Amino acid sequence: MTDFLLEGCSRLALWSAKHLVNDLRSLLRFLFLEGLTPTALANAVPPVAGWRDTGLPAMLAASDVMTLLDSCDRGHSTGLRDFAILTLLVRLGLRAAEVADLELGSVDWRAGEILIRGKGHRVDRLPLPVDVGEALAAYLADGRTRVRSRTLFLTSHAPPRAMHPHTISGVVRYACIRAHLPPMGSHRLRHALASELLRRGAALPEIGQVLRHRNLTSTTIYAKVDRVALRAVAQPWPGSEQ
Repeated sequence: MTDFLLEGCSRLALWSAKHLVNDLRSLLRFLFLEGLTPTALANAVPPVAGWRDTGLPAMLAASDVMTLLDSCDRGHSTGLRDFAILTLLVRLGLRAAEVADLELGSVDWRAGEILIRGKGHRVDRLPLPVDVGEALAAYLADGRTRVRSRTLFLTSHAPPRAMHPHTISGVVRYACIRAHLPPMGSHRLRHALASELLRRGAALPEIGQVLRHRNLTSTTIYAKVDRVALRAVAQPWPGSEQ
């Protein structure tokens, strides 16, 4: 049994290996309950070792972010829409679903704020940066089709309708194609914002506030990308001084 797991798990990703172990335990329990095996072997199946947040968040250089924004043809209505979407993702670190949920009334132009409906029915009011406001204003003036829908971002193909979160992610993927960058999802831009804030000296609690994390634990993963600060606290490897 151990040899089977070692061979099978060596070719699988972590979560697939965990599923294999669970399936094997279920089979062994069934065989024992049916009297087909004399011993309950399910408890003898070793677990698959796995730890959370062992990898590094996928980062993006600031120059690549600018290349993505510059790839939008703002002389066209679709380009104005895509530029506004990308600017929201880059500057505010919004999730694709949060961008898709924006409505015309979400932007308070007088107060300079934008209302975000986030995960877990959380509602936040964020400051509206000048460049984000300018991108939205340009889209609303010359890029958005005049329809009765209150949804802020609409599809470019008729009939105009609210964009799905997958369509928002598609805006990022098409921008990557135009910019000749490897394909990525919208969440990569959220990581890019966090890493840029970290590079500028922002503390982890401040980054957590910008990304609207409920728990600081979600933000601590970005501590691993600050290699300059990590060098100051890293201990020498045992035996390396010999």
